[in-house]
Amino acid sequence: MIGVLVFQDFQLLDATGPIAAFEIAYRLQGKRPPISAMALRAGAVRSSSGIELNARSCKGARPETLIVAGGEGVRAAATSKDTLAFVRSASRRGARIASVCSGTYVLAEAGLLEGRRATTHWRQTQDFVRRYPKVRLEADRIYVQDGNIWSSAGITAGIDLALAMIADDFGEDIAQETARQLVVYHRRSGGQSQFSALLELKSPSGRFKPLLSWAREHLDQDLTVERLAEQANMSARHFSRSFTAETGISPSKAVERLRIEVARTRVQSGSEPIEKIAEASGFGDTERMRRAFMRTFGHPPQSLRRAARVG
Repeated sequence: MIGVLVFQDFQLLDATGPIAAFEIAYRLQGKRPPISAMALRAGAVRSSSGIELNARSCKGARPETLIVAGGEGVRAAATSKDTLAFVRSASRRGARIASVCSGTYVLAEAGLLEGRRATTHWRQTQDFVRRYPKVRLEADRIYVQDGNIWSSAGITAGIDLALAMIADDFGEDIAQETARQLVVYHRRSGGQSQFSALLELKSPSGRFKPLLSWAREHLDQDLTVERLAEQANMSARHFSRSFTAETGISPSKAVERLRIEVARTRVQSGSEPIEKIAEASGFGDTERMRRAFMRTFGHPPQSLRRAARVG
């Protein structure tokens, strides 16, 4: 049985995205979907949108897979002794435990993430790291699996996580057909970064946003720290320190992510030669771009193109 744990003011899509994915996967095999929304008390549970989900009581429930939703009410849920006891009990029984978005707070408070790799919504990164320094947070990942513990980034990433679980449970063919039914990209790699969100919104004052926009339009050029500093009207040393302090990543890493983001879009959206994309996005040669894709997605450009065509 698959249990989706909800609470007052949960994010609706955090729960219904994975529910829909697993429902389709089971129906494709002619099986009744063994999925239940669960809460501390049986009955209607209101989401942050005001829409309610009818849940069964988690008391005595023994799900084989437990997915914890996130949302506005997650902080209260993460301090609930009964909620944490249920999650810990499921983990001790060997259940597969997963979180969507800020649902990671519940897993962290339950002690399931200490020393483990995990991810969460990019907006929660700084607070999460401060609260749970023993968690190996990979803040720019779509989803992360560490043993029987899974975690995913914001909202729609819960669907990617569910598709990855479906591939593990039923094979790639069922996962692929489920994605087709959902009309989504077959399955974004867990290593895929939350590119634009991190680059554009992790900077509170936003003073480097114009520079990043300029860099995006000049990716085919040699965007050294000195060139970027000149464009920002700053000394190279002061620029490098200020940029890293404000955005959380170095200027060179930011440029690489911009290049990967642009290259990925062009790779997946057409039949343009890989060599031309590598040149236009500033990688210079296909091997350098391939290495960047492998680090970020775990797959070379050609694989992402094939997956996009099939999906």
